[in-house]
Amino acid sequence: MKVRVAAAAAAFVVLAMSAPLAVAKSTCQNTGNFDRWLDGFKQKAVAAGIDKGVADAALRGVQFNPGIIKKDRAQVIFSDDWLTFAGKLVSANRLKVGAAKLQQNKKMFDAIEKKFGVPGAVVTAFWALETDFGGFMGKDSTIDSLATLAYDCRRPEKFEKELIAALDLIQKGDLTKDQMIGAWAGEIGQLQFLPSYYDAHAVDFDGDGHRNMINSSADALASAANYMKYLGWQAGQPWLEEVEVPQQMPWEQADVTIKHPRSQWAKWGVKKRGGGALKADNMQLSLILPMGKDGPAFLGYPNFDAYLTWNESLTYSLTAAYLGTRYAGAPKVGLGHGNPPSIGYKEVLAVQQALIKRGYDTGGADGTMGAKTRAAVRDMQLKLGMPADGYPTPEFISRIQ
Repeated sequence: MKVRVAAAAAAFVVLAMSAPLAVAKSTCQNTGNFDRWLDGFKQKAVAAGIDKGVADAALRGVQFNPGIIKKDRAQVIFSDDWLTFAGKLVSANRLKVGAAKLQQNKKMFDAIEKKFGVPGAVVTAFWALETDFGGFMGKDSTIDSLATLAYDCRRPEKFEKELIAALDLIQKGDLTKDQMIGAWAGEIGQLQFLPSYYDAHAVDFDGDGHRNMINSSADALASAANYMKYLGWQAGQPWLEEVEVPQQMPWEQADVTIKHPRSQWAKWGVKKRGGGALKADNMQLSLILPMGKDGPAFLGYPNFDAYLTWNESLTYSLTAAYLGTRYAGAPKVGLGHGNPPSIGYKEVLAVQQALIKRGYDTGGADGTMGAKTRAAVRDMQLKLGMPADGYPTPEFISRIQ
């Protein structure tokens, strides 16, 4: 079966909102009894404030789904290099449809920005990546999926919380059990929120008395803006800017976790795309090189931090932010200094395994370039006397092996 990129990404997107998520295969085994667990969970739900009748009705007929566990164990997400990943997700069709949606719903987007301070381009990018503008929200029963994952040995505490939150949404009248059809990992609606985030941040923007992120685009988009505001979004401020970097600079300073005044980046030779000078002020920015010193380069503004809290994956967050800039009028991203080397799952896995043997903590060997892997690569590059941009080039891979 052909799997949509949006659907594959969505299963990670909101999961990453709440806590770091290990995507490596789990080795734990389920040895209990699902029906016995379900009876115990009903008692927990009632103790947490869910009406017994609501719990009984919502959980009636719920069954363990081994297919959900298989999907959860097999996740290999965001392993492509950034240009490949962004090239798949930022498609010509999404650019065209998103631009049309922004124009057709200008009044709604203006109202959302006025209330929450988040531009329509920003929330439309999430809308595009998560569900193709509400066109593909998943086909799994949310209650069944969450019950399966709550029973599973891998992350039961997390998903018990989400299952109780789903029951709470039913109890409050926001959604019915039958309406709760979504992604296999329990995300709901056009922006794919897990139930606890739905409950905490969803808003009734169309004024019908219900917070319905499934059937109401207005509710879904305003809820996304409300969540971004909660994450610290600053109204009227940029979030991402493509820039040009020099041939030489302190590459070890280029990381999303490191911030310097814009004036410092200017002193090191960073320029606007096209060669214009950066504003020499004290705004704290990070230089993001998703494919190292020879690839695309971006300045991450304070608002970009909200993306990284929404989703800790730099690959996804940068793609969402970049798509937002395209909707706001930015040109297609350049290639940097030429043709940056492409790496994928196998290469990253080999790097992680080699670094782990050398005593580094890469956050595991999962084939994904997470923050710990980038930091380990950077440190090893410094030791080898290589440009420490945190990107494992073929030369670097050869030397550490």
